[in-house]
Amino acid sequence: MWWGGRGQSFNIAPQKEEPEIGLFRPQSEQRSRMPEPRSHLLGGCLASGCLPGEQILAWAPGVRKGLEPELPGTLICTNLRVTFQPCGWQRSQDTPLSSDYDFALVNIGRLEAVSGLSRVQLLRPGSPLKFIPEEILIHGRDFRLLRVGFEAGGLEPQAFQVTMAIVQARAQRSQAQQYSGMTLSKAGQSSGPRKPPVPLLETSEDWEAERKKQGARGWRVSTVNERFDIATSLPRYFWVPNRTLDSEVRRAFGHFHQGRGPRLSWHHPGGSDLLRCGGFYTASDPSKEDIRATELMLHAGHSDVVLVDTMDELPSLTDVQLAHLKLRALCLPDSSVAEDKWLSALEGTRWLDYIRSCLRKASDISVLVTSRVRSVVLQERGDRDLNGLLSSLVQLLSAPEARTLLGFQSLVQREWVAAGHPFLTRLGGTGASEEAPVFLLFLDCVWQLLQQFPAEFEFSEFFLLALHDSVRVPDTLTFLRDNPWERGKQSGQFSSYTQVYTPGNLQPQAGNSVNQQLSVWDWGLRYSNEQILQFHNPGYEPEHCPDSWLPRQQSSFMVPGPPSSVWLFSRGALTPLNQLCPWRDSPSLLAVSSRWLPRPAISTESLADQEWGLPSHWGACLLPPGLLLPGTLGPQIRLWKRCYLRGRPEVQMGLSAPTISGLQDELSRLQELLRKWTPRLSLEDHFKKRDPNTTLSQSC
Repeated sequence: MWWGGRGQSFNIAPQKEEPEIGLFRPQSEQRSRMPEPRSHLLGGCLASGCLPGEQILAWAPGVRKGLEPELPGTLICTNLRVTFQPCGWQRSQDTPLSSDYDFALVNIGRLEAVSGLSRVQLLRPGSPLKFIPEEILIHGRDFRLLRVGFEAGGLEPQAFQVTMAIVQARAQRSQAQQYSGMTLSKAGQSSGPRKPPVPLLETSEDWEAERKKQGARGWRVSTVNERFDIATSLPRYFWVPNRTLDSEVRRAFGHFHQGRGPRLSWHHPGGSDLLRCGGFYTASDPSKEDIRATELMLHAGHSDVVLVDTMDELPSLTDVQLAHLKLRALCLPDSSVAEDKWLSALEGTRWLDYIRSCLRKASDISVLVTSRVRSVVLQERGDRDLNGLLSSLVQLLSAPEARTLLGFQSLVQREWVAAGHPFLTRLGGTGASEEAPVFLLFLDCVWQLLQQFPAEFEFSEFFLLALHDSVRVPDTLTFLRDNPWERGKQSGQFSSYTQVYTPGNLQPQAGNSVNQQLSVWDWGLRYSNEQILQFHNPGYEPEHCPDSWLPRQQSSFMVPGPPSSVWLFSRGALTPLNQLCPWRDSPSLLAVSSRWLPRPAISTESLADQEWGLPSHWGACLLPPGLLLPGTLGPQIRLWKRCYLRGRPEVQMGLSAPTISGLQDELSRLQELLRKWTPRLSLEDHFKKRDPNTTLSQSC
């Protein structure tokens, strides 16, 4: 049965027993009881909507404000989320509610109580409420806003109780952080053999199938990390060169930061390979055999190798977090920035600047990968943030297959989820100081590409919004853990702490309590079929599909690099290096990259000319088939209004709807207008074609 909305709703089989409902009350209100019949009806209504272990703490009748028309309903607080249930909602309803109504506790960034015209109190976890609230404002960390006014001006006891319940639940939100995710049995689905909608890359068979799909013949699936004894942040399986033994991989990876040695991310059909790795661990003392194995993996069978300093020219994690906080403060409905200074304040957040930097660097790396046959190695100290961002963008720019709906989901699963991006930490789920929404920055970069190349992507903006809103949803473990080891351990795939592992997409043995975990790609948990159809871009042109893309070999197009050449790509320039590894007589690349050989003064805009201008027989030619090079100047990078201004519907009035349901209505109205205007437009075009003056003016 459906409950909730986009990003935070669940399809759960009705429970046979009466749900356990615990009503939180302050000590001063212990004797004030809620109306028993209403509480009983509410509990019965939500019986199929609660997650396993979820309890209703308090509720209060109210009216959703801020959007037209105002909507009466009930504000409900549980130990996992806060939701608004409109009047008239029934359990038999097939369509989920709008995402504007449902907030996970970990997603609440700011909570305000309002009384009268001037009394506003910011409610922090554990803070007391100083007055009876007439309204409550819930600001989501995903830029959504829920504004609810209470009946009788807040004088009813439920208003005070539900407000204090939200405050206390936020203080104890660690319960939500430790939520173990949804399994097939809990979702009311069969627990038999099941193929995930997107390969989760939890088995060697998944990795082998993906390797064959990419045509990476010089690579093999390594099982050296099958028990996570190399690195818990790495996947159990990854790709290494055919000629490299697992014993060599084990020794070589020990000389990289956090054990994250070089491995294949993507094989270009023309022959180039895109690798990623952590920073060199210069404190180690590798043997000659280890250095040889490391160089062999970095070369990946190519004579031309380019090391890319990922952190150069890109924002730090602190910069990303600060820019996102400034952007969120600017987009709040009560922002103090004057309208005539809003755009300059937007530039002051640096968020758009960081998008420009990411797209520019990804474009340069795409040129390196597609211009000649070589090994391009992305190197970041931790190999868990910017490497994933750049690797994903390079594949989107270079591979049409990655721009399909299935291809993009597989890309995120491989380069972010399986590669060990610390989602929980970066999204603020652990309370640590290492919060930085790198993945959300990546989604904004993808949105920019979608705006500049609308016919090249099979998925739509609706899909990006759904993925953006899903990062803090407590129904799957996809974004609720920091690495594959934590995700598998929490889901029950480990039978013990000895790291005996049961792949998630294999059927458990009889008597085993392990359940198959659902992932964020199981969109049917939170969306109706009608909404899922909106994930597809109606402007996508089928001729851009992978079947019409580059052949598996394009030797006439890509040019081999110079023999035994090693390069450093930094600040938009290629600089020759004397050696590949730093252990012999040089310090770490990431520690003192500026001390390597001097860089020629070459701008980033000239990199394509520099690379493709070398072969004399080329001359002036078009870009390689399938390659996208986005613009990054001024107005070419825009604010994602449909995402960031959802809390300010008046700004979007007449421009775009802030919710998927609103977008569906908007699309229906536009389609109706198109049907009405199509005959008239066709007639006007007919006369224009026959008018010689019109033809002449168009040709001038």
